[in-house]
Amino acid sequence: MDLHNLKPAAGSVKTRKRVGRGSGSGLGGTSTRGHKGAKSRSGYARKIGFEGGQMPIQRRLPKFGFKSLNKIEFKPINLETLATLAESANLTKIGVAELVQHGFISKNDKVKILAKGTLKVKLDVEANAFSKSAEEAIVALGGTVSKI
Repeated sequence: MDLHNLKPAAGSVKTRKRVGRGSGSGLGGTSTRGHKGAKSRSGYARKIGFEGGQMPIQRRLPKFGFKSLNKIEFKPINLETLATLAESANLTKIGVAELVQHGFISKNDKVKILAKGTLKVKLDVEANAFSKSAEEAIVALGGTVSKI
């Protein structure tokens, strides 16, 4: 085997379709573009969302919804989560830093403590927001609540 007798495998290479090179080629005349109309002309570019004259989907469907610019998104953390964290890591003070460290939230998240589950130990909890019932449950066991 030498360089001069190397060739690709049979059927792996196809010749490019040369359109618009005379009627003898079989691809002359309209050059596979059909007859007349915008699509047959040079420079044609279909508009995004154009559906051939049918009313496009973005116009058929109604506008709806609203996004408030002032809404604050909180990451909810339940009392049961705090209880398991306090038990496993042997903590008495839980803040945002501890929640980030143990993978419950990411460092830019705002935290709201919710009252699902029960608390059995006294905890000092620091968060961005608390539900009333969660705050009452923490204070009832002698713990403290502080908002950041």
